[in-house]
Amino acid sequence: MDTDVTTTHIVVMGVAGSGKTTIATMLAERLGVEYAEADRFHSEANIAKMSAGIPLTDADRAPWLEAIRDWLSAESDAGRPGVVTCSALKRAYRDVLCDARGRVWFVHLTGSPEVLAERMGYRTGHFMPTSLLPSQLATLEPLADDEDGMTLDVSAKPEEIVDDVLGRLAAS
Repeated sequence: MDTDVTTTHIVVMGVAGSGKTTIATMLAERLGVEYAEADRFHSEANIAKMSAGIPLTDADRAPWLEAIRDWLSAESDAGRPGVVTCSALKRAYRDVLCDARGRVWFVHLTGSPEVLAERMGYRTGHFMPTSLLPSQLATLEPLADDEDGMTLDVSAKPEEIVDDVLGRLAAS
C-alpha cells in the first residue's frame, strides 16, 4: 500500500440517525473538498435488503467498503482530500477504508438510541428503516484509542461539531 499522508480524508461514521450526512456536507463545504455519500456506493441488492428491513452481512458490505476505499484512493491520486460518510460499524470495516491511499481520519458521531431513533423518524425518502437501528447498535464497535480520529456526541449543534472536528484535525 502506498500511503500519501499529505492527503487527509475524513470519514464521518456512526449508525443511522447520527447526522453523518449533515456533518460531512458541512465539513466538505468548509474545507472546499469533494463529498461522497456512502449510500451511493451500495449495490441495488443491498438497498433492497435494507429497504426490506434485513440487516446487511459482512459479505454484503465488502464490495461497498471497497468501493468507498477506491473512491478515497482516486481522490488521493488526484491530489485531493475527500469527505465521505460511512457507518463503518466494525474495526474490520474501518481497516478496509484505511487501505486507501492517503490518511484516513474518522469522525465517530454517537448518541443515545432514543435520540438516534427520533432523528431517523424525521427523515423522509431514505431506504433505511428505524427497525434496523438496534442491529446497527449491536454491530457497532466504537472507534478505538489506537484508531486515527475522534468521537463526538451528536447532542451539540452541527456547527459546533464541525468547528470541533476542524480544530482537532488541525491539531492532529
